[in-house]
Amino acid sequence: METARDVLKVLAGRCAFGDIEALTPLALPKEQVAPLAALCAFGQRVLDLDAEDFGMPEDVGEVPKDLLDRARASRMPQMPKEQPRGALASLRPAYALLLEVIEIRWQRREMAALVAAVHIASEYLPMLAWEPVLGHAGDPALIGAAVRGPGSRFGVPIEPGSARLCDHTRPERSACERTLRVSNEPGPGWRAYLDRQHSQVAQALGDCAARCRTPCSVMSRIDEPVRARLTERCKLAAEFTDSALVRLRHAAPVGHGFGVPSPEEVQTAWARARASLRHQGLGKAALDGAPDGPYPLPGLPAIFSAIAGAEIVPDRLLHEVAARVTASL
Repeated sequence: METARDVLKVLAGRCAFGDIEALTPLALPKEQVAPLAALCAFGQRVLDLDAEDFGMPEDVGEVPKDLLDRARASRMPQMPKEQPRGALASLRPAYALLLEVIEIRWQRREMAALVAAVHIASEYLPMLAWEPVLGHAGDPALIGAAVRGPGSRFGVPIEPGSARLCDHTRPERSACERTLRVSNEPGPGWRAYLDRQHSQVAQALGDCAARCRTPCSVMSRIDEPVRARLTERCKLAAEFTDSALVRLRHAAPVGHGFGVPSPEEVQTAWARARASLRHQGLGKAALDGAPDGPYPLPGLPAIFSAIAGAEIVPDRLLHEVAARVTASL
């Protein structure tokens, strides 16, 4: 007969941290509940991709510092001068975590949450592509040096009646203008920018490299070999954003409909996405060179790595939390 601890261990293997936190007061002695509650609250926050609070202490108890530090690498700073800069310094840890979350959501058959994670990944892929050029992940406190100056149309309003030379949409131009000054705004303005406009800056930068018909000095100041590789990475990011897998969000609660895709529909969409990604030379090379393995969306880590210009593999942060929960049981 299974004991309560056996059931909790099975839940830990599924990274069902919220369920464990709810059940431990009913199944364990009081002195064992608090340490588990803190671990589970932390694990659930990370699984839910609650990035603004990554690495923050939990109200229900103390979380080991090494886990908090690993989560902080993917945190979005909530104040303009906050240190460390987390996902504004580099998006690579965040994409490693996204890969782990996608894998866990697949194993738990939670397709709506999986599609939501894929959607988040698609929004910031252009910034991931620009990171090797910028030296950071679009940090508003630093980005001005790469996009301001003579000949730049980045965030510059279009004069009424003048020719439109910049392909950015009006929301993108507004976001680009805001990113150049938001690091001097108070906390509420900074957080509103992150919530509503930072992803638009990512898309705008992607358009600069992949789609602009009249490039300005944002691109022309970059040395040709570097610019060519950047364009290649941003074109692959745009192909992914327009792919069948990302379009599934329109049929899920995270989008505009009320249906939830089945695992079979997700697999079919990813097969179609892989076919479209192969139209890009960089995408074909990445998928052809992807190692065989058990990852549920084969080749996805290789695509993210190609766009980043650096190897990105699924993180093990949530698996480590699950292992510590199991050990404490």
